[in-house]
Amino acid sequence: MSCAHLLLVLSVAVSLGSAVEIQRPRGVPLSKRQFYEENKPFTCLDGSRTIPFDRVNDDYCDCKDGSDEPGTAACPNGSFHCTNAGFRPTFIPSSRVNDGICDCCDTTDEYNSGANCQNTCRELGRKEKESLQKLAEITKEGFLLKQQLIEEAKKGKQDKQAKLTELQNNKKGLEEKVEALRTVKETAEQPEKEAKERHLKAWEEQKAVIRAEKDRAKMAEAFLELDDDADGFVSVSELQSHPELDPDTDGTLTEAEAQNVLGGSAKVDSATFENVWSSIKDKYVSESQPEQPADQVHIPPPEEAKEPITDNDSEQYPEDDIGEDDDDDDVEDDEYHEDDDDKVTSSVRTPESSDGDEEAMPPYDGETQSLIDAAQKAREEFEESERSLREVEDQIRNLEKEISFDFGPDAEFSYLYSQCYDLSTSEYIYRLCPFNRVTQKPKYGGSETNLGSWGTWSGPEENRYIVMKYEHGTGCWQGPNRSTTVKLTCGKETTVTSTSEPSRCEYLMEFTTPAVCQEPPSLEDTPQHDEF
Repeated sequence: MSCAHLLLVLSVAVSLGSAVEIQRPRGVPLSKRQFYEENKPFTCLDGSRTIPFDRVNDDYCDCKDGSDEPGTAACPNGSFHCTNAGFRPTFIPSSRVNDGICDCCDTTDEYNSGANCQNTCRELGRKEKESLQKLAEITKEGFLLKQQLIEEAKKGKQDKQAKLTELQNNKKGLEEKVEALRTVKETAEQPEKEAKERHLKAWEEQKAVIRAEKDRAKMAEAFLELDDDADGFVSVSELQSHPELDPDTDGTLTEAEAQNVLGGSAKVDSATFENVWSSIKDKYVSESQPEQPADQVHIPPPEEAKEPITDNDSEQYPEDDIGEDDDDDDVEDDEYHEDDDDKVTSSVRTPESSDGDEEAMPPYDGETQSLIDAAQKAREEFEESERSLREVEDQIRNLEKEISFDFGPDAEFSYLYSQCYDLSTSEYIYRLCPFNRVTQKPKYGGSETNLGSWGTWSGPEENRYIVMKYEHGTGCWQGPNRSTTVKLTCGKETTVTSTSEPSRCEYLMEFTTPAVCQEPPSLEDTPQHDEF
């Protein structure tokens, strides 16, 4: 029974409290008056037997269903009807009749016990009427708020639909822009790549010349060091003064081994020594730089020792790969691309020469650097357009998701979307984010616990929109995953009113919102209570 309906019943009951009561046996409700006629035998309501009417309420149980003793305590399974004029009628077990305790507010259950009962029906009716009036006012105001929510939801959905259409149109334009800038980028990167390859090739040729000159100088120095007698030849005996050239690494360079190193000759001149040098230069230790123990030999760090590999320029120039390999990547984190931008910016600068490395790649010439700058600009514009496209796609997905949500018959619950409501208890702060999740966090430190993510509406068939179910929360220790049932009640305010854990890992929340307020019945449509 609705608040307004019950309120009208009480109003009629109070106003007619002094009316003449229709005669019937004690404890019989008006709805069953026709079964109790004084001038006819009484048939038990279960049809089990018929008895003379004077055996009704004779304090002896004749009927199995106890219907012959509605006004006494004779039958253990009987029931006594409290008329309660001015308040709500009710039934009590027959065993409470004349037990010395006042159960009916109109005192009719204690007619023969001597109990000092006071008729409190009018006072109870007045208090309940006031309470129901407040509830009726809340329901009425809540329903008006609900109508506003429905209108706002209708307008909001139209606005979102218009925004979605706009974004979808923008997406088409951005897709075309991305493809156009992709072409511009690829067009700019081709001459950049060719210019870099030319620069690399020239650098490799220059390095080869430098290496050859260094090798010839080292060979000449070695020839002079080995030619102890300065006769213009390197002999077997002179070569034996360098045991590091021992081919079998036994620590001694024999005459035969030395002669074999010299190509079978006893001695060689500077022209022939060129052929010998190619086989000994990796082992030869200059006399001007005494040999160091193996554990003290300096090994250049990778930056100094590294030389570009001529057959794969993509490894020498990591900037070549930027903007080409990532064209099809669907990365939604903008920070990731911002990091890439930093790498691109730093990697395409003109190579810096190192003071300690004579073979460092020389700076790009002006024409090559211009091509690199143009390609980098094209890459940045392309990546910026890709970011814009991804942002629009994200907005479209979010809007489509929100529009497709079941927010009730008239979308009255849509205002709860993206909102959160807290309830603070002595130990925890509970947070309900409708259509998202429910969480619990200790008030005095500790991590947040997920009590369930949005599942579905799970109210009764006649109104499924009064219960929310949140499932698959954080698992309990050796137990199920946490879940929360949220019961919605009518109220002017939107707030979490209570929370409990009726079963292990299963939580219950009470949530008030005007979105569940129903239209109160009019006075004309409400039936009147005439139980007198």
